[in-house]
Amino acid sequence: MLSLTHPRKTPLHSVPASYKLLFLCVAATAMFAIATAPVAISVLLVVMAVYLMLGWDVAKRGASAARGFWPFVAVIAIWHAYSGDYEQGIVITARLLAAVSLANLVTMTTRLQDMIDCLSTVARPLRHVGISPKSIAIAIALVVRFIPEFLDRAERLSLAYRARSGRRASWRIILPLVFSALDDAEAVANALRARGGIER
Repeated sequence: MLSLTHPRKTPLHSVPASYKLLFLCVAATAMFAIATAPVAISVLLVVMAVYLMLGWDVAKRGASAARGFWPFVAVIAIWHAYSGDYEQGIVITARLLAAVSLANLVTMTTRLQDMIDCLSTVARPLRHVGISPKSIAIAIALVVRFIPEFLDRAERLSLAYRARSGRRASWRIILPLVFSALDDAEAVANALRARGGIER
């Protein structure tokens, strides 16, 4: 659902990470106050228009990153269709898609190091209660960094399962997916320890 930094520079790349993260928090909070379908759809269309204004390559990459979100959309749509509350289903779906798309846009236009620095600053007060702000910032940044890789690996495992069995992927890919994530986590932890750990 989230994407890595886009290689081509856009006007949003020059905006400080702190401004973009603050805007994301405010915008996402405001979106969940939307209660009518026309407003929710309008907000989603505005977000899509921002992608298109930044270039077709940015829009295409954003759409590709959003593919992992479609199962959630399908569940929401089916549930609200079953309950007969169509407008509420449209509102929830549009709000979630807009919020996730904005978050993806922030990660696409923000360097990982800039995000770590910003989050470290925000979490600095936690140092007084014995929590390392640097650790929190790096943990959040690593989650952002590995979500696209995790989704890509899930897709590759699904394709491999289908190629071997001739059926759609099932719950059987969950265990190797979890083990691969744990293996990656151990490799990252070893790399951080080899570099002296995380400064407090």
